[in-house]
Amino acid sequence: MGCWAAGSSLGHLKAQCRLCVCFTMLLLLTYLFYCLTGCCDLAPSLSSSLPPGDRPGLPRNLTASPDPAEGTDLSVLNSFGSKEFPQAIIIGVKKGGTRALLEFLRVHPDVRAVGAEPHFFDRFYEKGLEWYRNLMPRTLEGQITMEKTPSYFVTREAPGRVFAMSRHTKLIVVVRDPVTRAVSDYTQTLSKNPGLPSFQSLVFKNSTMGLIDTSWSAVRIGIYAKHLENWLRYFPLSRLLFVSGERLVTDPAGEMGRVQDFLGLKRVVTNKHFYFNQTKGFPCLKKPEGSSRPRCLGKSKGRAHPQIPSEVLLRLRDFYRPFNLKFYQMTGQDFGWE
Repeated sequence: MGCWAAGSSLGHLKAQCRLCVCFTMLLLLTYLFYCLTGCCDLAPSLSSSLPPGDRPGLPRNLTASPDPAEGTDLSVLNSFGSKEFPQAIIIGVKKGGTRALLEFLRVHPDVRAVGAEPHFFDRFYEKGLEWYRNLMPRTLEGQITMEKTPSYFVTREAPGRVFAMSRHTKLIVVVRDPVTRAVSDYTQTLSKNPGLPSFQSLVFKNSTMGLIDTSWSAVRIGIYAKHLENWLRYFPLSRLLFVSGERLVTDPAGEMGRVQDFLGLKRVVTNKHFYFNQTKGFPCLKKPEGSSRPRCLGKSKGRAHPQIPSEVLLRLRDFYRPFNLKFYQMTGQDFGWE
C-alpha cells in the first residue's frame, strides 16, 4: 500500500513538471511572436533617450547633433505624426512683423508651428536638443515644422547653434525701416513701463553732439548689416529669405507668395485670405470656416506711436543710412528706407 502511494505521488510531480515546461514554452513563443511582429519597437531605445554626447559612437564633447538631412532619425514618432526639429525658423527681427508672418503661415495646411517663442538658441540652449524638439508640434509626412524667435537674429551664439542642429535650416528675417522699428520698440517698452525716459534721451549718448547710443537695444537691433554678417559665417545667402515688414502690410499676399516659394510650399495663402483692418492699420485674416469672427493680431499690435521730434528722427535716419545701404548690397534687395 505504501509503495502504491509513493508511486502515485511521483506521478503527480512529473505531471506538474510537464505543466510548468509547457507554460514556459508558451511564454517564450508569445515573446518571440511579439518581437517578430514589431511590437517591441514601441519601447524607446536607450540611445534615443540619451543626450548626443552619451550615445554610442558619439564623443561626449560633440556639440553638434547629427543632421536630419544626412539620414539620422531625429524625430519622435507615433501614430499621429512625429516631432521634428524645425526645418525653417523666423529668426528676426523684433517689431518687424514676425508675429503677423507666423499667423499668416499657420493658415497653410502644410505648416505646423509653435505658438510661443521657444528662445532655445538664445536663452535655453543648455536644456538640450531633445528638450527643444519636444516643444515642437507633431507633423505628418509632407508638413514642415516652424518656430519664431526674433531675438535669434541679434544673438551672437545663435547662428552656430542653429548650424549645429542642421546646416539645412531655412531662415526667415522680417525687416522694417530701422527708424520706425526703433520707435515701435520704444512704444512697446513704454506701454509696460510708463515711467520710461523720453525716446530722445535714450537714443543719444550726448544730445548736443548728436552721438547715437548703439548700446541701447532699440537702436542696436536696427543695424541689420552687422547682425547679418554673423549669420553669413555659417549659412549661405540662399538659406535666408528677407521679408519686407512694410510690404507685409501693404501687400501681404505678395510677400506670402515669396515665403511659400522659399519654403517649397504650394501657394495656398493668397489674396482671398486677407482684408485690411482700417482701425488697426494692418491686414487681418478673413473669418475661417467654423469661426464667428476674423483672426486679427491682439491689442499689443498696432499701438499708436508717441510724438518724436522730427530732428531726432532725422539724426537717427542719418545714422542708419550707411548700414542700410550695406544691407541692401548684402541681400541684393532695396527696401526703400531712404
